[in-house]
Amino acid sequence: MKKGTIYLIPSVIAPDTQNQVIPNQVKEIISSTNYFIAETVRESRRYISSLKLGIDISTLHFEKVDKNTDTIEAEKYLKPALEGHSIGVLSDAGCPGIADPGALVASIAHKLGLRVIPLVGPSSIMLALMASGMNGQSFAFNGYLPIDAKEASKKIIEHEKLSGTSNQTQIFIETPYRSDRTFELLVKTLSSHTLLCIARDITGTNELILTKPVNQWKKDKIAIGKEPAVFLFHTL
Repeated sequence: MKKGTIYLIPSVIAPDTQNQVIPNQVKEIISSTNYFIAETVRESRRYISSLKLGIDISTLHFEKVDKNTDTIEAEKYLKPALEGHSIGVLSDAGCPGIADPGALVASIAHKLGLRVIPLVGPSSIMLALMASGMNGQSFAFNGYLPIDAKEASKKIIEHEKLSGTSNQTQIFIETPYRSDRTFELLVKTLSSHTLLCIARDITGTNELILTKPVNQWKKDKIAIGKEPAVFLFHTL
């Protein structure tokens, strides 16, 4: 029996942007797929509905894989692919597998001999790096900073040293309600000559992408607000 394919399906990273950032290929794959693995089922249902593909959402099969899902459970959800059905993997925002539990699904799929196909779509991390003007040859995505301010400062100092010794761009993301706090902590902790990029609400109506030395940010402080943001810094 021919096995199904695992499609890593990107979703929007800003509200009401599906017509601008989601390619036709993604819509075609969704239209021809009945099985989905979602980070949050409700969000994925809403996203598919927003594409207005004429799909009866109630006929689709959804399973949830999030940060609490173990390997054994996730493997069960790939059974339809072993029986010949393709499965779409959806993140709540952006590209599955990048700072996303979809990576677990892709890993298991490879072990099961299933074909894994990534589809083109928005990634806040990659788009921020593209626009930052920082080193795109060597970069590291480090996820979230620690919640504790002291631990976060230690992490910032550690990665600033790494950036300098390796000529490497350092990338962090933050939840919207901590974006301003993280910005203030970066400006306070980083050396004055270090370049810091703020990439807010990428592809959205409040998009803002600026790169400046930290000493300039101290003069030009901004309010990010409760918007998703990517923070990048690079020092030499």
